[in-house]
Amino acid sequence: MVTGEDSLRVSADRNVCVVSSLCVYRVPEVFDQDEEGRVKVVDRTPPAELATEVRRAAQGCPTRAIRIDDSGVEERR
Repeated sequence: MVTGEDSLRVSADRNVCVVSSLCVYRVPEVFDQDEEGRVKVVDRTPPAELATEVRRAAQGCPTRAIRIDDSGVEERR
């Protein structure tokens, strides 16, 4: 479970995006595509309840174009 007031901070390097669209399919609340199909972050600070899916999207990115700063998020198991 993810808790805490702060949320993730998400960014993406559009220059290395290969238009796989996996991030968009996984978390459409956070990721979209521009007219060329490259990743576009539409919510740079998504709510903590999306943290797991955002991390999975970042891990599944074939070029590692997605960056996550979660230093302000506390995770409990």
